[in-house]
Amino acid sequence: MDCQTDSKPRWERRKEARPQELLSAAVELFVERGFASTRLEDVAKRAGVSKGTLYLYYTNKEDLFKAVVRQSIVPMLGQAEISVAEFEGHSADLLRSVILSWWHRVGATKASGISKLIFAEADNFPELARFYQTEVMSRGMRMISSMLERGVQRGEFRAIDIPQTTQVLIAPMLMLSTWKHTIAPCERCDLHPEAFLDAFLDITLNGLVPAGRPAR
Repeated sequence: MDCQTDSKPRWERRKEARPQELLSAAVELFVERGFASTRLEDVAKRAGVSKGTLYLYYTNKEDLFKAVVRQSIVPMLGQAEISVAEFEGHSADLLRSVILSWWHRVGATKASGISKLIFAEADNFPELARFYQTEVMSRGMRMISSMLERGVQRGEFRAIDIPQTTQVLIAPMLMLSTWKHTIAPCERCDLHPEAFLDAFLDITLNGLVPAGRPAR
C-alpha cells in the first residue's frame, strides 16, 4: 500500500530545523542565566548541535540574541500593530485585546524574561539595550500611545497626558514579566496573571473613560 512520506533525507530535514532549535535553546539559556553567563557552546549543546554548526547561522552571541528577539517578540508586535490599525470598535475593547494578547503570546512564555535580562544587563551591554529599545520598547510605546490617542480623539477616553499614561500602562506589564521570572518560580504568591491583568484593565479603563460613561 502506497503512503505519503517526507522524501527529504534526514540530514536535510535536520538542517532546516536547526535555526529554530538554536533559537529555542538560546531563549531558554538567556532567560535562565542572563546574557553574560550564557555561552555559545551551551546553546549548541542544548540544541543538540556542535558549536561549529551554530556559527554557520549566527556570527556571535550578540547576533544570536538579536535573532531571538526578532523571532520571539518582534513578530507579535507587528501583528498587534496591524490589529490596532484595522480595529473598528471601542478603544477600551482594543486596549484590552492588545494587552491580553501580549500576555498570552509573550508574557506567559519564556520570551517575557528578555525584558528582565535587558534591565539587569543594560549597563554592561549598552548596544544590546539600544537594540531592544529600538526594536521592541519604542514600537510598543508608540502602539500604546496610538491607542490612547485614538480613544481621546473619538471621545471614548477623557483628555490625558498620553506620553505619561503610556509609561503608566507599560509599568505593570513589565512588573508582571519580572515577577514571572524572579519571585514566581521560588515562592507561593497570590498573584495570578490573568486576574492581575483584569484588575489592571478595570482600574485603567474606568479611569480613562469620560465621567458618566461606563467602561467596556
